[in-house]
Amino acid sequence: MPRPLTVETALTTGHLDLVTAAICVVVLVGYWWCWRRSQVSLGRGLVFSLLGVGVWALSTVSSVGAYADTLFWVRALQVVLLLLVAPFGLALGMPLTVLRDSLAAGGRDRFDRVLGSRAARMLTHPAVTSGTILVTPWLFYLTPWYTAVLRGDALDVLTRLFFVAVGLGYFVTRLQVDPVPRRRPQSLSLLITLAETIGDGLLGVVIWQGPDIAHTYYATLDRTWGPSLRTDQIIGAGILWVLGDVVGLPFLLALFGRFRAEQEVAATEVDAALDAEEVTAAAEPVSAGAEPATGGLWWEADPELRRRFGR
Repeated sequence: MPRPLTVETALTTGHLDLVTAAICVVVLVGYWWCWRRSQVSLGRGLVFSLLGVGVWALSTVSSVGAYADTLFWVRALQVVLLLLVAPFGLALGMPLTVLRDSLAAGGRDRFDRVLGSRAARMLTHPAVTSGTILVTPWLFYLTPWYTAVLRGDALDVLTRLFFVAVGLGYFVTRLQVDPVPRRRPQSLSLLITLAETIGDGLLGVVIWQGPDIAHTYYATLDRTWGPSLRTDQIIGAGILWVLGDVVGLPFLLALFGRFRAEQEVAATEVDAALDAEEVTAAAEPVSAGAEPATGGLWWEADPELRRRFGR
């Protein structure tokens, strides 16, 4: 059992996780090697490295990883970091764009074919990505999965990798700054985010009010410092509920930015179409005996609206 958790031990205690450390190094080196040939900005690369890979590594090799098997609330913090924070940073770095730009012409064609395949469309469907990230914490905490992770190092590593993969798939398909099999309106992403916020809050309430999770495991640790087992779980429930919503705010702001840009593009296209129709109408010759067109209602300039209203 590690030493009592204090500010000093939180800053000085580490956790040896060679698998995660090696994966993070490979991901970081591979990203920057591919970045040299891409048009992705340096700022996005830094976000990928610091907020993405940096948080991913710190959540496992720092004191968070060291105390994750001892305190329920530390494990909850780790889950939030791996499922929400690190994948958000990775997705903002546009890894798929960086990878695609680094490929030769033939490689890009194969990349596009894989991305446009039926399997890719199914895996990136909102019902799949959103459902997976919503259901995963429920299954983790309310099934024997949680206790098995506490007792097994290999399953612990695989579970943490799974969390990052689930979160990355979700944020890539929701932000849509990278190429995706099918682009969907950002208004849909905003509605999905609202539903997920409700689901995360409900999970926090269930853990807060429900029975002790992995009680036998934590009791056998015979921990003589820190909060009681019940208080520890209540703190963890609060982290899942409150912190999960707090770290979701930057994502929500990013969605609003994408939604606003999407609306501006749509408005520009509509204005351009109306201008083109006015130019075409002005260039058409007036037939003999026909009265020149006079002012009318604004929607009469749009052929689709004119057809609906019978004008």
